[in-house]
Amino acid sequence: MELFNWFDVISVSLTFLAIVLVQVLNVYLHILDDNTGAKTIDVVDTAVAKECRTEEAPSSPVSSILTTPPKPNKNGKLEKQTSLLDSDSHEDEDTLSLENLFPCDQTEIYASRKISFIIDELIQTEVNYVNNLKKGLANYGKLETVEDLPEGLRGEQRQQLLLGNVSEILELHEREILPLMLRNQRDLKGLFDEFAGHFEKNNFYCYVSFTMGKRSSMQLRQDHREWLQAYQTTIKDKLGIDSFLVQPIQRLTRYPLLLQQFISEFYKSGISCKPVLTAVCKLETRMRRALDVVNQAEEIPNIDELNELDLLQLGNFRRATEFDAQHFPTRKKYRAKIFLFDRCLVCTEVRKKRLAYRQHYHWEHVELQRPLELTASNANKIINLLVKQQDKDKPGSGSSGSGKREEYSFVAAEASVVKQWLHATHKIIEIARNEHAKRNTFSLPMDLVLGVGLAIWLIWQYL
Repeated sequence: MELFNWFDVISVSLTFLAIVLVQVLNVYLHILDDNTGAKTIDVVDTAVAKECRTEEAPSSPVSSILTTPPKPNKNGKLEKQTSLLDSDSHEDEDTLSLENLFPCDQTEIYASRKISFIIDELIQTEVNYVNNLKKGLANYGKLETVEDLPEGLRGEQRQQLLLGNVSEILELHEREILPLMLRNQRDLKGLFDEFAGHFEKNNFYCYVSFTMGKRSSMQLRQDHREWLQAYQTTIKDKLGIDSFLVQPIQRLTRYPLLLQQFISEFYKSGISCKPVLTAVCKLETRMRRALDVVNQAEEIPNIDELNELDLLQLGNFRRATEFDAQHFPTRKKYRAKIFLFDRCLVCTEVRKKRLAYRQHYHWEHVELQRPLELTASNANKIINLLVKQQDKDKPGSGSSGSGKREEYSFVAAEASVVKQWLHATHKIIEIARNEHAKRNTFSLPMDLVLGVGLAIWLIWQYL
């Protein structure tokens, strides 16, 4: 009895060849899509994109210490600092010279009692922060088990509104940030580099989400103030839920203050260890930028008439910038604040202390241009937003050409504001292009491939 025949061999071979062909085709299509992806989502014209790339020239980390330390105001927000490193156009303080690639002797850093004290404080306060979050969640994270819980606090949705995503923040610090601090106590460059990596990967976006839910949480606490105070007394919590829920922003504000102290003492001590200085300056800059976005995110829930938009469908929030805007279709001029998300641009009108929703545009439907016909000084402060027409045969208005309609003109007070804004939009477009490339890539999941292979083997053996 033959164990197999030529029909079995050909069937199995053809199946495996088909699987290999699909994977090779997937790689080939992915490469093609990377090469043509810039053409599929045309938001910023070539001249602007080129300018964004030239703005990424590295700058010295020494400029980071020229700013005063960031100071939190009474609301727990970080006051905006003026510095070269606040501009996204000066993107990197990373590798400034070859000496940064080689380790330096960190012994003299730890010889400074003040620097050692700052590092110890950074780690100890992180330990306290993790413990406080765990204690707060133990006190208020399972309110559904309390017998006399008010109806307005019942249900998973109400609990989510009350506490926000504190559990996600705790997980980040307990599993990632605190362990990296503990294992790098004697390697400061490693500590600062790993810490900065979490900001670069946007792992601290959980603080933006927390801030966006702050308004709903405060309103819910205000509506049930008496019961929460009584419950606080019952569980013998001296600080209360308000103190617990303000800790995340306080902690995020405290980080750059400690790093500024470290940088100041580093220079006062005359320590020559440039790799560590470069790493700490990079981290401090990332932290201040993240804080800026967190502060801006607090305004999003306050936008009037924003109910028609599902914020969860817009992707991550990236930046908010004020402009003098002119809406061409209505010829209306007003002070505007533009919110940038990964998938959408939202235009609002500034009305004293209120923000009124006006329009939103998905990135694949718009294009940003500079008015090159104006003088150089004015053109650097102006960005025009064009909407791509659905009907390509319909001629566009003005000088925008066919298939496009001038929608907005945004004018900034300073050219640097426009540069920062364009740099941010360029990053968002890259994110959108990568997502578009993934959606257009055909591939078979590896578990499916292995499953097919196992099925073929079983059929070959037993049939």
